[in-house]
Amino acid sequence: MGSCCLKVLRFSVRALAALIWVLAGLAFMALTFALLGLQARLWCKKYWSFALLRLCGVQVTQHGTPLAQGAVLWVVNHVSWLDIFVLNCVRATAFVAKSEIRNWPLIGWLARGADTIFIERASRHAVHRAAQAMQQRFERAQAVGLFPEGTTSSGYSVLPFYANLFEPARKAGAAIQPVALRFYHHGVRSDFAAFVGEQTLMHNMWCVLGGSGTSVDLVFLPAIWDGQGDPPVRAVLSRAAHSAIAQALVP
Repeated sequence: MGSCCLKVLRFSVRALAALIWVLAGLAFMALTFALLGLQARLWCKKYWSFALLRLCGVQVTQHGTPLAQGAVLWVVNHVSWLDIFVLNCVRATAFVAKSEIRNWPLIGWLARGADTIFIERASRHAVHRAAQAMQQRFERAQAVGLFPEGTTSSGYSVLPFYANLFEPARKAGAAIQPVALRFYHHGVRSDFAAFVGEQTLMHNMWCVLGGSGTSVDLVFLPAIWDGQGDPPVRAVLSRAAHSAIAQALVP
């Protein structure tokens, strides 16, 4: 069988399996999520994300020690639509995401039902509303995921950070932990799965689901603030997180 035919077959099988899993997740959220307590919903979200990555043929290797309890802000470099599910398979996380994701097919539906905090970048009140939503999650001792680059990158380096959304964690006394995502293709650092440039979501999904050998190193770095005492100002926290992630991405 030619490589092209194999890719078509692999994509078709994975896409169908992922579609069924996504639809099952949407149905489960619609029918039962309101009846479950917070911890049960978080448990379901974690293991649903783990299964989705396996269905997509993506392997995740964890390094370092994640803050598994209590309120925490995970500061993460952003490479792919896979990032949210990679973090969720360690601990269910409420992500701050651009509002455009709401309109993505399937993934947008899931994001709306999975406690995502959407930020309207064109609105001058967007940061304030997102900060309030983050504060609510911290009060419930949840993990919040932040992509402070504001967009995706190739994954070889980290773009400049926007520091505004570090402030809710400071005010809430939530720990702040940098997290680095390193993507590989057949064991070699690669931008194969990166969702960047003019590439469409469907084209990127065709590459990932039709390909093989996609893996991610999920690197939990030492916390830059443990939530105790007087926190550094957000600019200092942002620089510390950026530096830690940038060092972790160096080949």
